[in-house]
Amino acid sequence: MHIIFAALVALQLAAVPATNANPTPAKSPETIVLAGGCFWGMEAVFDSLKGVSSAVAGYAGGSKATAHYDIVSTGLTGHAESVQITFDPSQISLQQIFDVYFLVAHDPTQLDYQGPDHGKQYRSAIFYSNDDQKRAALEYIKRLQEAKTFSGQIVTQVVPLPAFYPAESYHQHYVTNNPDNPYVVYEDLPKLEHLHKRFPQLVKSKS
Repeated sequence: MHIIFAALVALQLAAVPATNANPTPAKSPETIVLAGGCFWGMEAVFDSLKGVSSAVAGYAGGSKATAHYDIVSTGLTGHAESVQITFDPSQISLQQIFDVYFLVAHDPTQLDYQGPDHGKQYRSAIFYSNDDQKRAALEYIKRLQEAKTFSGQIVTQVVPLPAFYPAESYHQHYVTNNPDNPYVVYEDLPKLEHLHKRFPQLVKSKS
């Protein structure tokens, strides 16, 4: 996320609709797959949240045979760079996951691109695993649109998850392992900064 875009989003947040953000009583861990541009920053953002036990960078929307970075990068495989998020719904709700996804992790009004990254592999998409996730996603998007949270139309796809394929090992925790990478500095670290400012109550405490 460019610094300028982060400032623009901050101005839009006054129009964010209220949601039922309370975590649910103790349940089994839940998993959802979200896509929104380069998975480096997405993984870093969601891995920073309380209640998230795992955030894995990977590919969704295409076949296993072509789920490899050099092929996915062509934009012709049907995959989207995605993050598989495993979370404890008694500590963080799906609504709070969506808050971070739509308001911090990416811009849901950009069609088939995010910032400097262009192609269908960078599309905005929620890959749901059950009807409850589908319903929650559609209702959340409806609230954002009715509140005119964004000046542009939300283009996020809400589609069933066919399969998720973890990305190559060097893509995992990329931001943490490569904090001085120019792309990370200009595109990903601002997202983490915005997360800490917008949702400090959701961020894991540093040990």
